[in-house]
Amino acid sequence: MEISQLLPKFKIEKIIKEWLEEDIPSFDYGGCVVGSDEKVAHLLGKQDGVFSGSIFFEEIFKQLGCKVIWFIKDAESFSMTHGPEKNKPQVLAHVIGPVRNILIGERLSLNILSRSCGITTQGYNVKKLVDGSGGGQQPWTGKIAGTRKTTPGFRLVEKLALLTAGLDTHRMDLSSMIMLKDNHIWACGNITNTVKNARSVGGFSLKIEVECRNQNEAIEAIEAGADIVMLDNFNPQDLQTVSSYLKKHYPHITLEASGGITSSTITQYALPTIDIISMGNLTQGVPHIDISLKIQKQ
Repeated sequence: MEISQLLPKFKIEKIIKEWLEEDIPSFDYGGCVVGSDEKVAHLLGKQDGVFSGSIFFEEIFKQLGCKVIWFIKDAESFSMTHGPEKNKPQVLAHVIGPVRNILIGERLSLNILSRSCGITTQGYNVKKLVDGSGGGQQPWTGKIAGTRKTTPGFRLVEKLALLTAGLDTHRMDLSSMIMLKDNHIWACGNITNTVKNARSVGGFSLKIEVECRNQNEAIEAIEAGADIVMLDNFNPQDLQTVSSYLKKHYPHITLEASGGITSSTITQYALPTIDIISMGNLTQGVPHIDISLKIQKQ
């Protein structure tokens, strides 16, 4: 299955068209300088990473009348030490077309790839910490998920990058699942009323998740009909105690751990009684991967 097929053709065409128009609202001065001779550019991976975002890169240069020849697939690793020549960037793709059009797409495409690959690389590395592939503890069978802490206008890139890393997107938006947090509960008076109101509008087809700060709130949420309980900002010891109690007495409930969990602490939260670990830092403050696009001299 190709994850990129999640995006309908008309959707990605529209997004890329808008981004290209944003970058060239009037004159293309630099393009006028270089002209339209056919050139070849190499897409270069200049540090270790896991690749993602090819569907966006491909669409940019398709709209600009260029051809892309790939030497890497999404979810594959790349490295400066790839091939017989050491300490040289790995060639990830060739872009062939009018030189002015290659340069039109250069910065937009690199902005997308560097962030997308950064998210996928970080997600892949975090996943290795708990799935047994990195050695150490027994494999954890739950799911690592992102959050809705995404960049406005860039959410599809970031969510697709998470999927490419083998992680869960969590809810895509406010319409995907009903998540009831502290502000919802305070506005409605209590958890029971909040869940009741949510079920009356969400019906049977939308899951309801409730953010809980302690065991009593979790029990109230479950008995009110929540499908998922988020145990928010628990320390590992309290999380183990509360999640064990909840799974024993309410084995049907899905339990999520969230709040301040990082790559250095995730192994403490990957408990048999926890189904999901969500991490905002999978999309916030992620280091970008250094990728460049260089026109080849002839």
